Amino acid sequence: MLRGMRKASSNWVGKTIMAIVMGVLIVSFGIWGIADIFKGFGQSTVAKIGSTEISLNEFRQIYTDRLQQISRQFGRPLTPDQARAFGLDRQVLQQTIAEAALDEEARRLGLGQSDDQIRQVIMNDPNFKGVGGNFDANRFQAMIRNFGYTEQRYVAEQRKVSLRRQITGTIGAGLEPPKTMLDVLTRFQNEQRTIEFVRLDAAQAGQIDAPSPEALAAYFEDHKVQFRAPEYRKISFVVVSPEEIGKWSEVSDEDAKKVFEQRKDRLGTPEKRQIQQIVFPNAAEAQAARERLVGGMSFEDLGKERGLSASDVDLGLVTKSSLDAAVGEAAFALPAGEISQPIQGALGTSIVKVDKIEPGAEADYAKLAGDIKRELATERARVKVNDLRDKMEDERGGGASVIDAAQKLGLTAVTIDAVDRSGRAPNGQLVANIPQGLDVVSQAFNTDVGVDNDSISFKGGYVWYDVLAITPSRDRNLDEVRDQVEARWRQDQIAAKLKAKATEIVQKLEAGGKLADEATAIGAKVETANGFKRDDTPASVPAAVVSAAFRAAKDGVGQTPVTGGTEVIVYRVTDIVDPPVDAASDAVKKLKESLDRAQTEEQVAAYVNKLETDIGTTINQAAFAQVTGANQQ
Repeated sequence: MLRGMRKASSNWVGKTIMAIVMGVLIVSFGIWGIADIFKGFGQSTVAKIGSTEISLNEFRQIYTDRLQQISRQFGRPLTPDQARAFGLDRQVLQQTIAEAALDEEARRLGLGQSDDQIRQVIMNDPNFKGVGGNFDANRFQAMIRNFGYTEQRYVAEQRKVSLRRQITGTIGAGLEPPKTMLDVLTRFQNEQRTIEFVRLDAAQAGQIDAPSPEALAAYFEDHKVQFRAPEYRKISFVVVSPEEIGKWSEVSDEDAKKVFEQRKDRLGTPEKRQIQQIVFPNAAEAQAARERLVGGMSFEDLGKERGLSASDVDLGLVTKSSLDAAVGEAAFALPAGEISQPIQGALGTSIVKVDKIEPGAEADYAKLAGDIKRELATERARVKVNDLRDKMEDERGGGASVIDAAQKLGLTAVTIDAVDRSGRAPNGQLVANIPQGLDVVSQAFNTDVGVDNDSISFKGGYVWYDVLAITPSRDRNLDEVRDQVEARWRQDQIAAKLKAKATEIVQKLEAGGKLADEATAIGAKVETANGFKRDDTPASVPAAVVSAAFRAAKDGVGQTPVTGGTEVIVYRVTDIVDPPVDAASDAVKKLKESLDRAQTEEQVAAYVNKLETDIGTTINQAAFAQVTGANQQ
């Protein structure tokens, strides 16, 4: 989610919308000014909105679910400290309060939703549809279970969501951005620039003589903090997960072959057929249509008569299992090119034609044996994980270190002699023996030597860790980092010379000089970048240069350092194109949709904020801190 937010805000449209949304969030947090009080509700209540109380246990469940969802998106657990640093604790609380306020308003307005309506909402949700486009009960159960819901809880939640949408949909109805705003933003987005530029690098900096001992020593003293040795920690950890335990398990060919035979049909490549299909309300219409098709009419033309597009008629390459059972049986019994008799299926009476057949392929045990054995080993290991967890916790509770406990239980502990906060060893290389996705280093830097740390959830298992020793950060002496200091000094010298040279060239260009003449004088070549927009990434043009070009007028010149100043680009804007606004274009339509959403969100946020104020909102900060871990700092 956070990655998505960063990506969304990386371009100008995203920045505009994110600015509006963040402004709304700031406004919505106005309730915090009246929240630091207890008014008639107990320690077990986190917040009260009108007559609705959000209990401590209820909010804990909501907050835990949200952290788990975000952790799955990150691919690693999110700690309470990290959650608070991102502001997720207050975001979840504010969302929970807003939902409760809308629920209160729905009750006041007497809104309702029948069981049949909720059932239709869920069955029409595209997230729960299988390959054939129909509601898939197994997919539904798997998805809601993955997000921590039971069926009853999900249905109840969807009922509330539907009522909230009735309210928010009414608020946002009819809103659309002013034409002037759309025109301005479209022109801003589509404006194009063309530049010519030259690169100045180490070759243009000239000869850099080695520094004298005195100069190097003085440079080191001025920049000593840059060469300071970081804090290092010696840590040990042990991973108990199905994947790790599975590595130690041996699976016989006999067991693997049994599984292979059970899954043979699924492991192979099923036959696929390119199928055209039209569904009719009854058998009589289907039979009449078949006679026309046999007479030479195409499925596409017949589909057009019935208001169907080509994609509605052509199902593409599909497997038998992806179709309605009756349709699948008939379609996969037809020869290529033949038109079926009317088929009675779940959705009506169908006629199908097979255009192409791709034969299936049987699974080969020899090719799949390794994967099957690993899967079996992992499945068996899942049973052992909980047993080992209990034994490990018993050992730790008895005072055993991670290394001693692991040795006693026959597990393999990993010891890292020195690692800094970035996961690097003293040689500057990333430590190699930490499993990918395991955030044990940051956890180790949040504890101390001798602390009995809680285990970390990891890939369906657990990780225990100890901090064995701490080497404090310290100032290095010059002899330890002489080569690094000299390299950094040289980079700074190059950057200073390039900046001076670039400034000189810019002054000559502003006085009427030509970039080509200046490039020839310094042994560089002139390059061009044509017709790029603000969000474009032209080949070989750094983002800093693109940004700078849009701050300059036509024929304007400037310089931009890149790669830490060891390369400087001098540019001239040679052309600016402001294309006309095409209101019918896809780009303008998408921009309008984005602005529509932003305006609706702003109006809904203002409405909810007013509801919270009118209904009355109070927050129990102590209970909130208890759930989010803020009281443990």
